[in-house]
Amino acid sequence: MDFEPSSEQQMLIDQVRRFVREEIIPLEAKLDPDAADLEPEDYKPLTEKTKAMGLFGIDIPKEFGGPDIDIVTRVLLAIEMAQHRAGLYVPCYGTFGGAGLAQIFEANEDQKERYLYPTLRGEKKPFFGLTEPSGGSDPARAIQTKAERKDNGWVLNGAKLFISGADRAQYGIVFARTDASKGRAGITCFIIDSDTPGFHVRRVVHTLRSSHYATELQFEDLRVPHANVLGEVGKGFAIANDRLSRQRIPYAAACIGVAVKAQELAIDYAKQRETFGAPLATRQAVQWMIVDNELDIRTSLWLTLAAAHKADTGQPYRMEAGMAKLVASEAGGRVVDRAMQIHGGYGMTKDLPFERWYREMRIRRVGEGPSEVQRMVIAREILGSNLR
Repeated sequence: MDFEPSSEQQMLIDQVRRFVREEIIPLEAKLDPDAADLEPEDYKPLTEKTKAMGLFGIDIPKEFGGPDIDIVTRVLLAIEMAQHRAGLYVPCYGTFGGAGLAQIFEANEDQKERYLYPTLRGEKKPFFGLTEPSGGSDPARAIQTKAERKDNGWVLNGAKLFISGADRAQYGIVFARTDASKGRAGITCFIIDSDTPGFHVRRVVHTLRSSHYATELQFEDLRVPHANVLGEVGKGFAIANDRLSRQRIPYAAACIGVAVKAQELAIDYAKQRETFGAPLATRQAVQWMIVDNELDIRTSLWLTLAAAHKADTGQPYRMEAGMAKLVASEAGGRVVDRAMQIHGGYGMTKDLPFERWYREMRIRRVGEGPSEVQRMVIAREILGSNLR
């Protein structure tokens, strides 16, 4: 596998890098340190620029109007898009567009007409409902929300926790147990309209992300037509698992992007800041932090590119995606922490992006499957599927 970008990839990288440095960072300097949105008058002209690049709707498949880029290229661009204060969770403030729920692209034609196409037109917003109060690391066993067949549809009862955007969404996909005797083979995925009687947003759940919150949902005798089953009855776990595996690669790339920017700021500061008559960069303690940062960044990058390469070439990549997510999320946190230390007291202020990255990077060790689960997945692949 060639780690060097092709000329075409480098052209796209340069375009996105200029966009972040010339458009996003200057605009961001005027925003609240925890801002997650741009004003409409700023957002619209920036989306016009990403459309001119041919990169708007970056995660939308080509057949639905998205750009024709492979996963390796997507990783390289994700690294660039994350290199600003809000970049970890709101890369470029959404000006490159998004795909919404990846699973909706696999819906049947009727469901696409009712949900996918309105989402692509910006008319509907979705949510992803997997995690429950009983747990999220082992959804095959933790899902307690029940769906019972009744008349021409299903009746759902249960709860979901840590669900992003459900209070502002028009629909979402929800995983429920349709057969208690079949384990992971008894889970089905449903498309649920949020205005359906029995759908309740019970509370807002605040987290380390000051700009963002999650919700807790409850379903009370919520009726869903059979036409809103996504995929097949009993095949919902495969849909959830596929989504998590695929998402771990760009998820890792965003962690790398933040680490790259943190390292850049740390190096610049170490060269300029003097203590006891000499720059910080001459101090061995600081040099070693910079070296450790570089080792963390490059290790994360190579693992993530390896996972992307396998995904692009049709090879099994579940273990590699888990490795990329595990290493990049943990390494990114270490890089940000060292960069803060190099900046001293100044690194703790909201004048710089470190404190926001520090909080948000901590969440990355849990999101898309916690580090401990990634290690279990990797161990199972290495030692054999009979390991439990």
